[in-house]
Amino acid sequence: MASSNAFSFQKLLGAYYQCRRRKRKTINAAKFELNFESGLLKLEKELKDKTYRPGRSICFVITDPKPREVFAADFRDRIIHHLLVGCLEPFWEKKFIHHSYSCRKKKGAHLAIKDLKRFIRKASRNFSRPAYYLQTDIAGFFMSLKKDILLKMIAKHLKNPEMLWLAERIINYDPTKNYYYKGDPALYRLIPPRKSLFKVPSGQGLPIGNLTSQFFANVYLNELDQFAKHQLNIKYYLRYVDDLLIIHQNPRQLKLWRQQINQFLKDKLELELHPQKTVLQSIYKGINFVGFVVKPRHSLLRRRIVGNLKRKLWRFNHSPVPENEEIFSERLDKILAVVNSYYGQFKRADTFNLRRSIYNKHFGVLKSYLEPDSQNFNYFKLLRINFSGRKNACLKEPE
Repeated sequence: MASSNAFSFQKLLGAYYQCRRRKRKTINAAKFELNFESGLLKLEKELKDKTYRPGRSICFVITDPKPREVFAADFRDRIIHHLLVGCLEPFWEKKFIHHSYSCRKKKGAHLAIKDLKRFIRKASRNFSRPAYYLQTDIAGFFMSLKKDILLKMIAKHLKNPEMLWLAERIINYDPTKNYYYKGDPALYRLIPPRKSLFKVPSGQGLPIGNLTSQFFANVYLNELDQFAKHQLNIKYYLRYVDDLLIIHQNPRQLKLWRQQINQFLKDKLELELHPQKTVLQSIYKGINFVGFVVKPRHSLLRRRIVGNLKRKLWRFNHSPVPENEEIFSERLDKILAVVNSYYGQFKRADTFNLRRSIYNKHFGVLKSYLEPDSQNFNYFKLLRINFSGRKNACLKEPE
């Protein structure tokens, strides 16, 4: 890619279309879309003049599955994130190992579980012999990541000076200097100091919530992946973000690998494994990974995930009914997307009875608006609704 073309309007337009796929209904996205051409032209000029500065972030705390601090970039900056990742991704995808699953196209948790099932079958010779697994993660990964090390990794392979400048601008940006807080301030007391960008030393930490942070996490830990696969020669190795899983027939070998991995992290990446988050036990006891509990003959979902869906269904059924038809239709579209997302995950485990039970016991008034595709409860679709009668349908749960 010619350097003069790195920040062209055409590339920004493509990044804009990528960015708005999931953010089009947000307020900031709608504002930008009102005059997106002039907005992209302004971004183009700022990038070419090297006057671009990331704008104000939204800081908030999420509590599921555990309290975490999130810095969400403005829509305008998200376009720039897509531009940068779109440039870097084709090269780095060739370097990443197959068995790294987080935030990559055609990867994800479902493929991780599929490969894990295949690994435990092979390691145990189709469950005829003992096999063990080691599971561990990196202590405070996103807050401990060193920016100078990350930049050296990027600069080693990125020869485009404009894109290298942009990568430095984004990596070195400190969102704690320009943000506004959204949500209940009391939630911030739930965040441990080691998990907050406000508390980490200068020169380290990436904000959770940005596309670039997710991509840079894979770049950073690719060094570990290469070490594990090509120097330690670990055959059954999987990684999802900073969650590491290794399968082997000998538990002593797993302990040795953990020591070697931890030393590598300290020496090369200035990270370390979490001292209290290591599990080493037989595969026959079940492996808790990316939301599933995988056992030799079947797999289950974690209770937390099932509970999350039940709470979302309860909130829908107990929320006031909007008077506006358009608002009500949007609410139905959102809950349909949520339900189908969860049921899509449920299908990856042995959950037919669970899928049927949730529909019968927890859908409530949603039975008036959604119908299952079949008796298998694989997914749901909207029923045709007479809006004038929707309030009566909501006053009483269907029989």
